[in-house]
Amino acid sequence: MHEKTREFIDGILTKYCCEKKEIINIIQEVQNGYNYLPEDVLVYIAKKLDVSQSKIYGVATFYENFSLDAKGKNIIKICDGTACHVRKSIPILNAVNKELGLSEKKKTTDDMMFTVETVSCLGACGLAPVMTVNGNVHPKMTPESAVELIRNIRKGNL
Repeated sequence: MHEKTREFIDGILTKYCCEKKEIINIIQEVQNGYNYLPEDVLVYIAKKLDVSQSKIYGVATFYENFSLDAKGKNIIKICDGTACHVRKSIPILNAVNKELGLSEKKKTTDDMMFTVETVSCLGACGLAPVMTVNGNVHPKMTPESAVELIRNIRKGNL
């Protein structure tokens, strides 16, 4: 583990006084910093908190919002909740995946620029179909507007 990484994690652990009861908060901050939970960091946290690695992994895998897989710089979430699904969110997902060379199994581009995820609800049903890019909501999407958005991100226009 790099010294800079160790310092970052130690700062988080200090903030929570190395309390075992703060595992969720600690790994949430790690994920906020890295967009996922690196294996070496989880091992380090387990050691520092004096808990088993299986305890840390148990928490990290129990909650859906935690990810053990590296994610791209730009995280695209496409809603497939009822309102979005009925308003054709799947063709948007298919167009985005095609544009980025991704699939149901491959969710992150090789250059680590994009990760595409589907979610059950983004809480913007009146704006369906919806997708977010790095938390920014993009309403009433079409396959064409989604591809255009990705191309603009690649060009650095967003």
